[in-house]
Amino acid sequence: MAIAQRQRIEPQTGVAFELKRGDLLRVIDVRGEQVSDLMAFAPDGVETLSTGRCIDYNETIYLTAGHVLYSNRSSPMLTIVEDTVGRHDVLFSPCSPEMFQKLYGFDASHPSCFGNLAGALAKYGIDSDRIGTTLNIFMNAELSPDGRIKVLPPLSRAGDFVLLRAEMDLIVALTACSAELSNNWSFKPIEYEIEAAPSA
Repeated sequence: MAIAQRQRIEPQTGVAFELKRGDLLRVIDVRGEQVSDLMAFAPDGVETLSTGRCIDYNETIYLTAGHVLYSNRSSPMLTIVEDTVGRHDVLFSPCSPEMFQKLYGFDASHPSCFGNLAGALAKYGIDSDRIGTTLNIFMNAELSPDGRIKVLPPLSRAGDFVLLRAEMDLIVALTACSAELSNNWSFKPIEYEIEAAPSA
């Protein structure tokens, strides 16, 4: 397989790109303690990542190497092949202008993962209403016995990564998360590499 040049997602921004079945996607935390929201769609723009079905079929909220990410139609979309951190989140929706206003009193100009995902996916004709709960790579959310969720600093350190294999042709969007609490109050870049599947 040929590895494409490493690409950088600048802090508080997002990108979208296509993967072919069998391609490998490596998401890298280059400086440590930085979350990356991932959203995936089939080429029709309707079938989409379902974190609920991921939880159902993997029987855990802590997805890591060996787990499969499923769509709203229960189709395998991505498999986590390698994971140097082992703690990510599938419960929180991507940060949004409304979230920043309601929880933190920020104004609507604050960058958000939802806005960055929507902007990146627009070139594929995917409406923002199709964006659901994301796989929040490197996000460290801790559950207490009473069901409350506490966001802690990511466990990832500089160079940590998650390697995913596409199980179908996909449109993928990735961010360098914009939420202060999720990233230990410091916004940093995320990098990614795509390793193309060998030609048949």
